[in-house]
Parts: sequence; structure tokens; C-alpha cells
Amino acid sequence: MKAIQMTEQGGPEVLTLSDVPDAVAGPGQVLIRVASASVNFSDVMRRRGDDYPVPTPSPFIPGAEVSGTVVALGDGVEGPAVGSEVFAMVGADGSGGYAELAVAYAPNVIPVPDGLDHDRAAGIVLAGLAATLLLTRSLTLTPGQSIFIPAAAGGVGSYAVQIAKLLGASPVIAGASTPEKRKIAADLGADHVIDYTAADWVEQVRDLTGGLGVDAALEMAGAERLAQSLRTLAPFGTLVVFGSVSGQMGTLDEDAIRPWLYDPAPNQSVLGFNLGPWFESRLPVAIEALQQLVGWVASGQVTVPEPHTYPLADAAEVHRLLEAGATSGKLILKP
Repeated sequence: MKAIQMTEQGGPEVLTLSDVPDAVAGPGQVLIRVASASVNFSDVMRRRGDDYPVPTPSPFIPGAEVSGTVVALGDGVEGPAVGSEVFAMVGADGSGGYAELAVAYAPNVIPVPDGLDHDRAAGIVLAGLAATLLLTRSLTLTPGQSIFIPAAAGGVGSYAVQIAKLLGASPVIAGASTPEKRKIAADLGADHVIDYTAADWVEQVRDLTGGLGVDAALEMAGAERLAQSLRTLAPFGTLVVFGSVSGQMGTLDEDAIRPWLYDPAPNQSVLGFNLGPWFESRLPVAIEALQQLVGWVASGQVTVPEPHTYPLADAAEVHRLLEAGATSGKLILKP
């Protein structure tokens, strides 16, 4: 089968189109012919060799989620039936999603909801579930609470804007770096949209809340954005950090720590978020949240981000675009 394989970590150029042995479903597994493979920033992190919580063996086929058709069931698996249209988290036995065939464990395979095509279904699990858990479990966002959502035209952000509105948050303040992305965020339902690359973006967030700050904020850029995001919070506010797109960890100096903890402490919290431990230690909660998300999508209450498709062979270029922040919606590779 054709697959994107990396034999070392590094820049996008380490992603090469290769001929590799066909993936095979082992016990408890489902073999899927991939129609659409989602590209996530976690793929970039593993490719770069960032401090990623899951080991990356070599050689390695990236990609953690796909949509496609079931072609075989491993021993002990009763369904879904061969020929079923499904989406899934993949990567079992190193068989990632950037390939013509991928393997998933049976509990991670879900029927594609009616009215959803493979390109849209491929991006539901990681970005959509992350946004759902961020807002309903890490946070318990309630009606009337305010929130700031960065990268609001991207994968997690576009889901988060819609879910925050669905939960009754107000105002929902979105951050996006270009006029085009700010329009996307506004169309998704954000009450206010700001350029969060502007020098005064923190002051803009506070002004939009009458100087109080937001009850909740998300952060995923890293570096100096951690301290800046902390300044957007109201008393008793919570900041949830779910990544570091810059590849640099955020730090807090004395000027940031003093008003947060000692001057006097405004009862604010900072939480770290990683999707993996929800499956490892809170699996029933993760499944419940995924069912909630799929229900929202099936009912039309949450719209799946607009997919942008590329041939599988263009994986390196897609990584370059994602890493540069030059994209919106969901990036999809087509084998």
C-alpha cells in the first residue's frame, strides 16, 4: 500500500510517500480502507520530535484519525460489518492514517452519521472531542459565562466557538490572525472577534468584558502567550492550556506570578489539557463526550469545520502550511 512514512524526526521533508506492506487487522482490530485522513497539529509535534507523551517508533506512519470503509475484521470483532462507512482513531501497531489502509481497535470505530461525507467525518474525533472535553469537563462552562477562544478558525477553535455558544456562554470572544479567519469565526457564532496577534489584544478582551476579564480562556500558542492569556482572566477565571503551536513552552516571570498568586490572589486557575489521558484514565467520560459531540453534529447543532483536501503525496506541504498558521478549517489527505 502507499503510505506517508518517516524514518527520522525533523522538518516536513522527512515525510515521504513510500510503498509499505498492507496493514492487517489483528485480534480486536478493524481494517479500514482510508478515504480521508485528518491532519492534526499533534502530527506536526510527533514529526518535529517535540516532547510528545506517546513514543514515536521508526519507521512511523503519522495520522491519528481517518474516515473510510471497513474491509476486514480481526479475530473477536463482530462489527461494524465489512463495507460499513466509519470514522475512527487509528495508529494501532504503528499503522497510522496517512495511508491507503489503516488499523483501529474496534471500540474506536464509529459509523459515519447520515449526511456527513468522509472528508468531514475524518476530523471529528481529535479536534471535536478535544473541544468538547475542554468546555464541558476540564471547564464546566455554564450559561452567561464569558470565554476567549484563540485560533478560532482552526480545528479545535472552530468547534469550541460553536460548543461555547451551544452551552450558553456569553460573550464568546474569538481570536484569529487574519481578516478571512476572523470572518469564519464570526460566521460560526462568536459574539466578538479580535486580531489576537495585535499588540493590545489582551486589552481588547478586557474592554469587551467591561474591564472584568473572561471567566474562561483557552491557550495553545506557547511562549509569551501563556502570561498574556493569564491577564485576560476575571477573578475566579480559569485558563486551560492545550498545546504549544510555537514549539516553545510558556513561562511566567515574577511580574506575571505576583498578580496571579500573591497580590492578592484573584482565585484564578491554570489547567493543562491533553486528550490522551482521557482515553487512558477516563475512558467512560471520553466516550460519553464523543457521543455528545456526534449527537450535536448529527442534529446540525454543531457544524464540522470546512475540509480542505490534498493528495496524500502532498503531506509535507500540508505540514508546512499547518505549522505556519496559514490554514483554516480542517486539512485532509486523500490516498
